[in-house]
Amino acid sequence: MLFQDISTFQWIVLCACGFFVGVSKTGLPGIGVLCVPFMALVFPAKASTGLLLPMLAMADIAAIIYYRRDANWQMIRHLMPWALSGLAAGSIVIYLVTDEQLKPIIGLIVLSMVILHFWRNRHGNAEAPQHWSFAAIMGFTAGLATQMANAAGPVMAVYFLAMKLPKNEFVGTAAWYIFILNTIKLGLFTLDKRITWESASADLMVIPFIAVGAILGIFVLKKIQQKHFDLTVQWLAAIAALKLLF
Repeated sequence: MLFQDISTFQWIVLCACGFFVGVSKTGLPGIGVLCVPFMALVFPAKASTGLLLPMLAMADIAAIIYYRRDANWQMIRHLMPWALSGLAAGSIVIYLVTDEQLKPIIGLIVLSMVILHFWRNRHGNAEAPQHWSFAAIMGFTAGLATQMANAAGPVMAVYFLAMKLPKNEFVGTAAWYIFILNTIKLGLFTLDKRITWESASADLMVIPFIAVGAILGIFVLKKIQQKHFDLTVQWLAAIAALKLLF
């Protein structure tokens, strides 16, 4: 898509999504994935993913700078091999199935995890699953989801909630974890021409909206209580899962 071909309405959607991506990276994880369907509604599917990924990566940078002391690196190191394997699998699977076929599968997995988390809280089970397979499944699914649908956020939101991370550690860990994956994806998306000079130029125009969203997200995170933060993240993850499922 050429830079000059973007309509006024498309610019409005692009800027709005940049704002919400900024908020999601520094304050309310999961809300950014709601930009995926809006972008796909006004841009061609392939072009929409190429436009959205650099915005996510730019917002990641703001988050890792501000929350650089809050990341749980032991957890990131534990999850990353599984996420990279999921990313590799997603690169293969994307040629075998369509986005429309895989998105409901990912949505079902995420929704199942959200329901499980609600059930555990309701029945007073405070212990998170400790078996290595839980981290392996969640890490692999996040890698697969981010490659196919830019949807690692809700998967990792469920995992970090299960691990009972404090809100700042939650955001800092998620920021670094997804930033690493998105950096790798930038190269992959450039190779398959989902990211072009024209799309990158459009993304640069959205930086002020991403910055405003990131600043607002920091303010929101400071004001929101831990229990309200957890509940908000759960509902956003569920909404994102339903979006992928249907």
